[in-house]
Amino acid sequence: MAYEIPVTQARAELADLINRVVYGGERVVVTRHGKPLVALVSAADLERLEELQESAEDQVITSVAGVHESAPAPAAHDRRRFGIAAEHRGAGGA
Repeated sequence: MAYEIPVTQARAELADLINRVVYGGERVVVTRHGKPLVALVSAADLERLEELQESAEDQVITSVAGVHESAPAPAAHDRRRFGIAAEHRGAGGA
């Protein structure tokens, strides 16, 4: 669980808060009117969070690519149903 501190108090104790995060392994949430504003986390924690975010983004991209590759081509009746009147016939087209 993170240690919460009001922004006015955090301003006065910033050096101490940084030491608690870096050397004590704590996470500090700075609040205003009881609502979280920012969090102080170690650089190592931030790096792990960014790696998790990149991994999640890669998974989404892979999933979307897989759906696109496995989607069947629309049938002729679907093209007519959706108002697609012309088809590409290639360079020499007939």
